[in-house]
Amino acid sequence: MTRSTPARSAAAPALSALLLLLALTASAGCSTATEPAPRPSAVRNTAAAPSASASGTPTDAAWVQLMTPMNEKAVVLLTLAADRATEPRVRAFATRLRGDQEAELGRLRPLLARMGLPRTDVHAGHAMPGMVTGSDLAAAKAAEGAAFDRLFLTRIRDHLRHSAEVSRSEITAGARADAKRLAAALVTAREAALTELEALPGATRALD
Repeated sequence: MTRSTPARSAAAPALSALLLLLALTASAGCSTATEPAPRPSAVRNTAAAPSASASGTPTDAAWVQLMTPMNEKAVVLLTLAADRATEPRVRAFATRLRGDQEAELGRLRPLLARMGLPRTDVHAGHAMPGMVTGSDLAAAKAAEGAAFDRLFLTRIRDHLRHSAEVSRSEITAGARADAKRLAAALVTAREAALTELEALPGATRALD
């Protein structure tokens, strides 16, 4: 059991609702902060009776269209950390995790193609939990030394935690076997990475 488990449990309902909300609004592009959340009954009905098709359910589409840009943005931050982190163990962690996230993209992008979905980031311009933002990257580029390490550890922890929760929602509410298998693999990888991250030098102070 890692220290992040309580936070993951607390975030699970909100992130499950997020994925289901994205599924409900997939045909319109992306949800925004001004759009109302679906009523609980609507969420229950959507999760209980997915309508599978050759391209999967809206939940499958929402998941892969969120996970792909999440990984792409994380890779940019991981590339910075692999070069600029002060602690050698943090640099090594960033290098390994970048390779893992790029390998996941090698499975996510073909899944997008099989589902007939565009490679464009349909969530661009929206604040998505766990997404590394342009502001995050700008702050990382401006930070140095221990400040950079703290920023990196915080942002990549959020990425790992939230992407794991969204992937758990895909496992529960999705319908495509290939998407659910990939989601399960991502959850396993995220849990291992979070455990490793929390043991890195400076992690205790950065993540408190």
